[in-house]
Amino acid sequence: MFQLGKTLVSEEIIKNDFLCNLSACKGACCIDGEAGAPVEPEEREVMERIYPKVKQYLRPEGIEAIERQGVYITRENGEIETPLINDADCAYVTFDEKGIALCGIEEAYNQGDIDWKKPVSCHLYPVRIQEYTSFSAVNYHRWEICDDACSLGAELQVPIYKFLKEALVRKFGEEWYQELTVIADEIQKK
Repeated sequence: MFQLGKTLVSEEIIKNDFLCNLSACKGACCIDGEAGAPVEPEEREVMERIYPKVKQYLRPEGIEAIERQGVYITRENGEIETPLINDADCAYVTFDEKGIALCGIEEAYNQGDIDWKKPVSCHLYPVRIQEYTSFSAVNYHRWEICDDACSLGAELQVPIYKFLKEALVRKFGEEWYQELTVIADEIQKK
């Protein structure tokens, strides 16, 4: 771990490679697991605002789950996340003709209907952020469903922090990311 501004960053995001391989995993991170995607408190209003435009991209079962549970849910422990369909798929998941899970929010963004890509937690995956009182921990989340992404990243030599440049800049800013690249160069030289 190293400190960068008000973050503690795991060196794993520099030392490990990753490149999503949707043709292999079929977007399993959006349909497997026990909880929805984390939603930051400031994203709640955005999700409420964009839902009417996103709705047309969603499956009927996703719409039903959202309209029954809300555009986001708050767990007993206070964590905010996307609702699920039958405790499995994220309610915002759609599928393409090859059966690959895609994000309905991101599809609305790609079509120019909204100006927000998706929850930052989704954009940052496989990095997870844990917020503390005085700092944020930036960690690599390993999940066996992403083994193909790790293999492809290693084959093409794409470190996690480079794969996630856009998302990391979105979360922490361009200056933070530039400092991260300097630290990464130093670490990789060792």
